[in-house]
Amino acid sequence: VDIMSHTNLSQSDIESRRSRTSMIILDELEFDTVLVTMPLVFAILLGVLSQFLVGYNSGVINAPESVIFPGHSTLSWSVAVAAFAGGAPFGATIVGKLADKRGRRGALLMTTWIFLFGGLIQTFALDMFSIIVARIIIGFASGFSSVLVPIYLGELAPPTLRGTIGTLTQFALVSGILVSNLMGLVFATETAWRVLFAVTPICCIIQLALAPFLLESPRWLLGRDAASLKARFIIKQLRGLRYDHEVETEVGFFVMGGAAQQTEQTSQQDVLGEMIGRKKIRHLLVSAIVLQMAQQFSGINAVFFYSTGFFKGVIDNPMIGTTIVGAVNVVATYAALLLMDRCGRKSLILWSSGGMFCSCVVIVLALLGIFGKTTALVAVNVYVVFFELGLGPVPFLIVAEMFDAKYVATAMSLSMQVNWGCNFLVSLGWPYMNQLLGSYSFAPFATVLAFVFFYSLFVLPETQGTTPEELAADLVRRNSRSIVYEPNDAENTGAIDEEWRKAMEQLMKEEQEEMHSGNFNYGFQPVQAQGSQEEGVKF
Repeated sequence: VDIMSHTNLSQSDIESRRSRTSMIILDELEFDTVLVTMPLVFAILLGVLSQFLVGYNSGVINAPESVIFPGHSTLSWSVAVAAFAGGAPFGATIVGKLADKRGRRGALLMTTWIFLFGGLIQTFALDMFSIIVARIIIGFASGFSSVLVPIYLGELAPPTLRGTIGTLTQFALVSGILVSNLMGLVFATETAWRVLFAVTPICCIIQLALAPFLLESPRWLLGRDAASLKARFIIKQLRGLRYDHEVETEVGFFVMGGAAQQTEQTSQQDVLGEMIGRKKIRHLLVSAIVLQMAQQFSGINAVFFYSTGFFKGVIDNPMIGTTIVGAVNVVATYAALLLMDRCGRKSLILWSSGGMFCSCVVIVLALLGIFGKTTALVAVNVYVVFFELGLGPVPFLIVAEMFDAKYVATAMSLSMQVNWGCNFLVSLGWPYMNQLLGSYSFAPFATVLAFVFFYSLFVLPETQGTTPEELAADLVRRNSRSIVYEPNDAENTGAIDEEWRKAMEQLMKEEQEEMHSGNFNYGFQPVQAQGSQEEGVKF
């Protein structure tokens, strides 16, 4: 709109042009700024609530240990605690196929129903066996949520907010642990402990009541049907768009993003066999598994699951110590998010394992009476802070950075299985280890952390700012004295190189067939099969 041209225009026409121009500019500015809409907020909060329940149920069992069915054995209680981690791997295994078949929304609603079922059994439990069964079911739902919620949030979030919204999964988890600790201060009594467990079904009922606000992932809808009208309607709601061309632009982004992530369909067993068979990838896989084992064998869940019992005799009110740990955990998580893109992954693991090792040493010395009891409380909180700075988030983050698209899903699945398995062992074994070792109960964790420190220092590659191919090449350079020639290097080429090679082979095959038939063009007309020599060459 040319508002500067006054030719044959009245003053009212000029003002009208200016008004229309202002509206166009405002529309464009609003299109750029409207990223957070109420439908997006509601969908995200409902999705994150499932992850909140994961954290809440991992911590809720901590405070009421002495008041739930008094007289229970150490074995029955440790099994009840570990049952949560025992059910989770099975949920994490099947959720991927379910989410692809039923949709992200359908899988999330199924997760909510499973949480509700387990929460009701736990709330109205008749004995410790009922608690164990309920914890297995809730653990199964937690395995669902741990895999599904990050996928759902990533597919709903605008690109400019994807990192921020993605951090909500970790915040929801640690917030759930903190809320369970705070409620334990009030309701961890012989008459009110069921209120602690009732939080899970109450949250599930809220989720189900607000289910109409839980939108389906537009990426999943477009992946099934690129012409989906429902996907376009949801995109319009999520982004606050008003015009069809804006919606189609977003649709194009979703479709292209989905196409870029598609990889060759291969069974997980075949992919894993290929990863183990290739030396470069095998080194990366071993590092990923070592970090997952280190995260759990560092002893962090011995603190989150049993801190109330640990603080008995250390401070007057053990539940206050547990709550302080939960609050420090939330603050440390926020600090870790600030550092994650500023520091290298290897550096964070080194600082984390080193700091946790020193904290374990101080804890042991404090329990032996060399330091005061207050020192033990401080050391446990420092231990949690260092965990959240490195060994907490990095083992999961580093998997996506180590492997290319062909391997990352299998690597992440295996990592989750190892993580939950080690979680189960720590949850089950800690009470017995504490009874056996007494004041030295944190010494095994210190040994593991010392190993992790030196492994990270000498073996673990840095992943920040590198590609999977560069990591593999770096491992070869560092683990080989000399490299002269690798006869199987062709199998390690990237996807683009592989496609280029296939295209060249096809082209050469076609040229050979044309030369054999006499139809190949060497830059001039081919020699005729019949006719005189004088007519053989024509330019």
